[in-house]
Amino acid sequence: MNDANARQEAVGEVYSLPAMVKARDLTFEAVRRIAAAVTPGMTEGRSHEVADEVLAAMGMERLWHKNVIRFGPGTLETFFGDFQPDYVLKANDIFYVDLGVVWDGHEGDAGDTFVVGDDAEMHACAQAARTLWQAVAERWRADGATGQVLYAYARDLARSMGWELNWTVKGHRVSDFPHAIYKAGRLGDFPAAPKTGLWILEIQIAHPTRPIGAFYEDLLYEAP
Repeated sequence: MNDANARQEAVGEVYSLPAMVKARDLTFEAVRRIAAAVTPGMTEGRSHEVADEVLAAMGMERLWHKNVIRFGPGTLETFFGDFQPDYVLKANDIFYVDLGVVWDGHEGDAGDTFVVGDDAEMHACAQAARTLWQAVAERWRADGATGQVLYAYARDLARSMGWELNWTVKGHRVSDFPHAIYKAGRLGDFPAAPKTGLWILEIQIAHPTRPIGAFYEDLLYEAP
């Protein structure tokens, strides 16, 4: 690995992989708790209040990025898109939760998509994002593919499954807080094989004809 790539994967003195995995696990637990509290009739704005309440009850240290919860057509929006605080979740609807939380000095980042009701295409969309994530992660574990190769693979696989990958959502670094000092850029632009426990693999897809999408992200790591 050249010097530039090494700088992109730098960590602080307190960094440890077990602490990263613990932060990841706690953040996913928060995602699940928040999703369980989201019900039809709730506004997107209220869901953000619920997220604050859940994280406070869990004793989070701090956020390292804002909470992102998107309902219905908002599931096509990225982290930087506009929110729709007055949108009311329908009886058959889709939403995703994306959290970035610091626990014991380490950055957790987790996101998943959930469906209320029995709309088969919404359920398929949510599951497809998870399936794609697993397939891309397995590619990384199997042959140590570069970040660039991983996202090209994700794009092609998504299309073969009948979905469209959001090419602007390409993953990012995490570490002991704050990872931003390393200016590592996006995983999908990284020209080397990502090291375990340092990168978030993000997958966001869109339905080919309906205004809905799905999002899933998790830490790329291999257990020792």
